[in-house]
Amino acid sequence: MKNLLAEDLDSILDRTRDFWNELRGQNIFITGGTGFIGCWLLESFTWANDLLDLRANATVLTRNKETFYKKCPHLASHPSISLYLGDVRSFEFPAGNFSHIIHAATEVNNYSNKTDFRDLLDVIVEGTRHTLDFAVACQSKKILFTSSGAVYGKQPNEITHVNECYLGAPDISDLRSIYGEGKRIAELLCTIYTNQYGLEVKIARCFALIGAYLPLDSHLATSSFFRDRLQNQTIQIQGDGTNLRSYLYASDLTAWLWTILFQGQSCYPYNVGSEEAISIADLAKRIAQLDTPNLDVAIAKIADPSKPIEHYVPSTQRGKDMLGLLQTVSLEDALKKSLTWYASTDKSYAKI
Repeated sequence: MKNLLAEDLDSILDRTRDFWNELRGQNIFITGGTGFIGCWLLESFTWANDLLDLRANATVLTRNKETFYKKCPHLASHPSISLYLGDVRSFEFPAGNFSHIIHAATEVNNYSNKTDFRDLLDVIVEGTRHTLDFAVACQSKKILFTSSGAVYGKQPNEITHVNECYLGAPDISDLRSIYGEGKRIAELLCTIYTNQYGLEVKIARCFALIGAYLPLDSHLATSSFFRDRLQNQTIQIQGDGTNLRSYLYASDLTAWLWTILFQGQSCYPYNVGSEEAISIADLAKRIAQLDTPNLDVAIAKIADPSKPIEHYVPSTQRGKDMLGLLQTVSLEDALKKSLTWYASTDKSYAKI
């Protein structure tokens, strides 16, 4: 598995090489380490740890060790990684000091088809509170919290690229806003703990992402499109295909997250995503044409010209200006890399 990602991992290391000495001989703690973002963080951590001889160790919180061993045996068995059993809301604090904590639990695909919304909100809010309590107890130097662009709520039509100063919010009368509202509360908790305990908490607001480890069975459009592509069947679009999104490839995402952790300003959120907007219909067509045979694309609904087109696209100017964060992988290359990874692995692998 690692050989498939070697080029990406080298790229991540090249862009963050100057920062890794901070972890030399240190212990770090990661929640959400078995998800999409977490797997990329662990891949890049072990890559840097081995090549730079950092002799650092990562403790990864998981609710199911066996599942992670099945999903990523090369990571689960790596000598620098220890799996720690527990729920993010209630895990017993492991002994010792941890210089850095990455709180990446509760990814967006986890709430597709969710029926217990109270549980979802509890995982986000209480999970963040418990992780911050652990950061205080273990005297952590730096914490990274992976938040979401969902904190902005619905992006106004007149704003093509939403920046971190936008003060919009999710619609609290809509249950679909629970994820974004939960992340907003979690960010507020980060600010509270920073002020009360002097923690250094970095906040990354992640938008739409793409790359290896993205589950094929989630509700995300890219997942269903790749699933159809791999099965050589018509790519299905459930809506009218006009909504605009942007997709940041996982190697760029990972380099950005490490940079934000090491160099970012505390409680000063950074958008993490691509500024290259594309409609859902155009995305489907690009994936349909990635391989042979070229596939058809079916759009379920007819677009209403009187209806405003929805945007979910960030401005990343803050990250560019303050941290030098740049997108280096084009959408075309990101799609090709993703398909190559899916096609080279067991199709069921991405569903775990």
